[in-house]
Amino acid sequence: MTEQVPASFRAFRIHNDDQGYRAGVDTVGIDELSAGDVTIKVSYSGINYKDALAGTGKGKICRSFPMNGGIDVAGTVVASGSNRFQSGDEVLVTGCGLSETRDGGYSEYLRLDSNWIMPLPDGLSALDAMTIGTAGFTAAMSLYRMEISGQKPDQGPILVTGATGGVGSIAIDILSRAGYEVHAISGKEEQFGWLAALGATECISRHQLEWSGRPLESARWAGCIDSVGGDMLAGICTAIKPWGNVAACGLAGGIGLKTTVMPFIIRGVSLIGIDSPLCPYPIREAIWPRLANEWKPGKLDMIRNRIVGLDELDGIFGGMLEGQSLGRVVVKL
Repeated sequence: MTEQVPASFRAFRIHNDDQGYRAGVDTVGIDELSAGDVTIKVSYSGINYKDALAGTGKGKICRSFPMNGGIDVAGTVVASGSNRFQSGDEVLVTGCGLSETRDGGYSEYLRLDSNWIMPLPDGLSALDAMTIGTAGFTAAMSLYRMEISGQKPDQGPILVTGATGGVGSIAIDILSRAGYEVHAISGKEEQFGWLAALGATECISRHQLEWSGRPLESARWAGCIDSVGGDMLAGICTAIKPWGNVAACGLAGGIGLKTTVMPFIIRGVSLIGIDSPLCPYPIREAIWPRLANEWKPGKLDMIRNRIVGLDELDGIFGGMLEGQSLGRVVVKL
């Protein structure tokens, strides 16, 4: 039975007008939000680096205004014009233009296009799904594409950069579950015990890591999931073993990449770009069931730093942009 959507409800709304760029909790009606053939009652969302950029205006994420923040959402269908979904179905969406070209998940109710929506896989709760969120889906897609390129556990350890963040922490957990030895790079030496508990067998301080500047370093790792970019990514490419794979999925350390072709033509290293928001639906269909089964992170309770409400978002964004992230923060609607 179709549930009646309230005349008004709460949403974290981003504005950019004559009063300047600002964001906060507003009261809105469903007709003020982006159109879609499925209406959901939102249970949870999550906080990603891109959400912090959008919420503070530090990055040009939103393409129009006003706009709900939140690139992730999980909830229950309350009305559907699609034969793929019916009232009562539990669903999730990550990326797909949320908080960029259409209203995102920081809202008690939301309309979505059915061709973007994933059924919530058996084995995942809505809370689990949003603890994983775009960050965990990005980590899983990195491993998915690395394995398509031939990555196997017996090649040697996989390096994870930005290890205490959302992508990094879930990557460690997923890689460990998949049988890989995992090495972690982080500037937060005080969290090395936490990283080890997630599955990292070696923790390396970002502050003590130096690259020689040579086109090729001694081959140390069989692959890498990198959420940092910049000089970190350039250095790592020089230290990957023959036929290893590097999945580049972030830019926390910068958008530049000063490197040579030597790792790629001498060692056969593959540099794989990971674009989570525009990931094709068939790949999503392949990855999310694995995240609910053999790749399901076993340490979600450790990775989930805390659960917050809409009113607490402003206080979290700044710290995330300053590199203070630890695991994942989930938003409860």
